[in-house]
Amino acid sequence: MENIQNLTRSDLNFFINQNIQIDIQGFVISLLCAAILSFLVQLFYIRYSSSLSNRKEFSKNFVILGVTTTIVIMIVKSSLALSLGLVGALSIVRFRAAIKEPEELVYLFLIIAIGLGCGANQLLIITTGIFFSLIIIVFYSGYLKNSKVSFEEKISAGIVIDQSISDNQIDNIIAELKKISKELKFVSMSRSLDNTTINLDIRPKNFQNLTKFTGLIKKKFKNSKVILSYNDELSL
Repeated sequence: MENIQNLTRSDLNFFINQNIQIDIQGFVISLLCAAILSFLVQLFYIRYSSSLSNRKEFSKNFVILGVTTTIVIMIVKSSLALSLGLVGALSIVRFRAAIKEPEELVYLFLIIAIGLGCGANQLLIITTGIFFSLIIIVFYSGYLKNSKVSFEEKISAGIVIDQSISDNQIDNIIAELKKISKELKFVSMSRSLDNTTINLDIRPKNFQNLTKFTGLIKKKFKNSKVILSYNDELSL
């Protein structure tokens, strides 16, 4: 029993009193590498990202995030006690930034990977991996621009015309939409003496034809309104 208690005490002392030994020169080199790679990813995000959000505003903390992750990994990797404490610390920390698009999450993972790689002193591996990722980003961005990729999103279209229109005019509107759409689904229609409202779900062949259609509606019916949305919650 006494041996077990002594063993427990020695293990506890190992966890509490474990010395942290970090090579300052290697630490500084890792920080510089993390900052440079994170800044490079930030530039590529601003240049090649297709995100609709403010890219400069979202990416302004990339370098700080990469450096901070490097510091945390450099410290906890030298102490088992600190690494266990990190688990508890992360359980109360929440990332409060609103992630609106999956692409933003991908770039955040790249920055975290930089911090992990530099913090673990795997500078050659992380540098090679990040450059390879950036090459893929450039290639894929060029592919999307040069290829005729179809517009796959479903669009909810609401057409509001401040006058009563005939059945033939409604048929003409539907026919024009069919020309530019791969798929068209009728949702609802309401008609009165002073107003006609048509709601449809469509999958346009490309976005340019969709904008031409809205211009065509405005040309035929001056007192009209066309609302396009990615969701079904249209305020007409």
